[in-house]
Amino acid sequence: MEQLLARIAAPDADPTRLLALLVDEIRPADPEDFATARRNLQALCYILSTQRELRVALREALGTLFRTYRHGELYTATGILPNSGFVSEAFRRLGHTLLPEVLDPGLLRTVLRQTFDRPGDRHWVIGVGEDVWRQLIEALRFDEAPASESFPQALSELLRSLRVLSYGIAACGLEPELLRLEPSLETYESPFVAQNREMNAYLDAYPEHWDRRVEAACDDRHLRVFFAQCQEVIERVRRHAARDGTSIRLTYHLQRLRQLLQRCERLLDILAALHTDPQGNSAYAPIVALFCQLVRDECLRNNLLRHWRQNTELIALRVTDNASHHGEHYITETRLDYWAMGRSAMIGGLVIACMACLKILLAKVQMPPLTGAIAFCLNYGLGFCLIHIVHGTVATKQPAMTANAIAASISEAGGKLGDLEALTDLIARTCRSQIVAILGNVCIAVPLAALIAFAIFGISGEHFTTVDKAEHLLDEQSLIASGAVFYAAIAGVCLFIAGLISGYYDNYAAYHRIPERLLQLAWPKRLLGEARMRHVAVYVGDNLGALAGNLLFGFLLGGTTLFGLLVGLPIDIRHVAFSSAFIGIALVGLDFAPDPWLFAWAVLGVAAIGFTNLTVSFALALHVALRSRRVTDAQWRKLLRAIVVHLRRQPRDFFLPPRPEPADGCAAIADDRLPPNADGFASPPKSPVGNK
Repeated sequence: MEQLLARIAAPDADPTRLLALLVDEIRPADPEDFATARRNLQALCYILSTQRELRVALREALGTLFRTYRHGELYTATGILPNSGFVSEAFRRLGHTLLPEVLDPGLLRTVLRQTFDRPGDRHWVIGVGEDVWRQLIEALRFDEAPASESFPQALSELLRSLRVLSYGIAACGLEPELLRLEPSLETYESPFVAQNREMNAYLDAYPEHWDRRVEAACDDRHLRVFFAQCQEVIERVRRHAARDGTSIRLTYHLQRLRQLLQRCERLLDILAALHTDPQGNSAYAPIVALFCQLVRDECLRNNLLRHWRQNTELIALRVTDNASHHGEHYITETRLDYWAMGRSAMIGGLVIACMACLKILLAKVQMPPLTGAIAFCLNYGLGFCLIHIVHGTVATKQPAMTANAIAASISEAGGKLGDLEALTDLIARTCRSQIVAILGNVCIAVPLAALIAFAIFGISGEHFTTVDKAEHLLDEQSLIASGAVFYAAIAGVCLFIAGLISGYYDNYAAYHRIPERLLQLAWPKRLLGEARMRHVAVYVGDNLGALAGNLLFGFLLGGTTLFGLLVGLPIDIRHVAFSSAFIGIALVGLDFAPDPWLFAWAVLGVAAIGFTNLTVSFALALHVALRSRRVTDAQWRKLLRAIVVHLRRQPRDFFLPPRPEPADGCAAIADDRLPPNADGFASPPKSPVGNK
């Protein structure tokens, strides 16, 4: 380090390159080795504090950089989303990742990027702690440098950057997306515009105060009040969006606004500190905080994952919240709810048995691969939509919904697991609800599919499936002779995606006001009448997400095999309800005399398929729901331990409905008269956890 510092003192030294070499000396081999980085920085501080000539050399080199390079873009662009939009910014980051951009050599931002040129630099720069960086600034002894007679250029750049940021806030705060959700911004004076007027007054007064031409204090309190009001507006818009629908564009604007406000507050902290202490000692803390943030943002400037997470947070919360509302209908509480869920699942099993038989008929028709795939997709998609319309239940559709309901119940307590008993009870109710739904699907799908196959045999005199086809159907469900478990995991992913699609279209219907727009159509009113059209509009608003999710879930299931054929991969799907129906059809094709081992492994395979369908879709949905609500892994692990304890003490709660309570007057009567919900079974009483 001493040799590098000595080279900086040379008249012909390139401070930019030597500064990068100095950072290389400080940088640890492992970006997360904070102890080594801290020791290196402390060693540099010791050298600077003990050797005045080296301290002066480095201080003057830094001063030269700040005087000769332009600051503006470093403060107004680094870590702040551009006004181009989500998609354009994503493509820009992708393009700069594949082909690095040309850097402007006159920008201070370029110096920072060349100095901290590794993505891992953000870890150790932040990990060493702000106190070490403050020690480094103190070791440079800027108080030894002669005071500037004129207003410092670095401060002029800071003021210009603040003005640019303020104009950006005013422009972004008047976006139509915000005005639609917050009409008061047009009725009353917008704080986004008011802060710009106050900012201009503050920036005009600051140099005069520095030059001591006026004695009045340069106060930024009014400006910070406006910033607080801007933050309040952003939070109100977020709440409205979570209720009435949102979009990626809106989330992008809110994120950009938040970044602009935070950067303004960072720069104001520095100016306020310099205002009270012209020597600059009190400004070290905000300067270090800004420095760490800038380094972090520069290291992540082309990170696509961060860009995606930042701008999909609100829509992910909205999507999962919609799914959680539907998920509440899939969680039973009383015995009445439990058996109603079973009946609803039986309706689903009836339709699935017919869909399974239709699939075999379609497979017998010699169709081209694309035509066959479309036929399978329509069979699945329209069948699932029919199940929804007749208030049936598909067991495997539950996890993606119930996982969001569980996450929503955790979020109601601010992400804290305060009432573990209530949460474990919610999960126990969820488990037994899904078990009875599976049993309801299977207990109808198997015998009905077998009955249809037997009826066809009785009418036509020919088996619905040949012996070879029947053995092939059993072999496809086998736990050991096929990739049934792997294919079931693919179906679980499709179930998870379908849950997201359902939530997205519910958000779409609310955000774009689809029911209200349907009522604006004249020809449906003439055809159906205004009263019926209102019912249609309400139904579309309430069920668009469910219908779209079911239809596209069918296309995901039916198109997986075609996709595997196109890419040359042997992939398929396995769904527990269809697999069980195929077993019923195969039994008739084998005259109820299958190979015992083949049949046993097929039954075990169906059980494994059901478990995998549920587990994969539930785990993925729960992960997304918890992330969207910022529930930490530690909190979730605490809940898991409570679930294990509950399972050991009261295992019955996870499998069977609660025991009937003695009739107690009106309470018992009221419980038996619960109104049915949209899914066809009685709605449980609202509890503090699990139902909203």
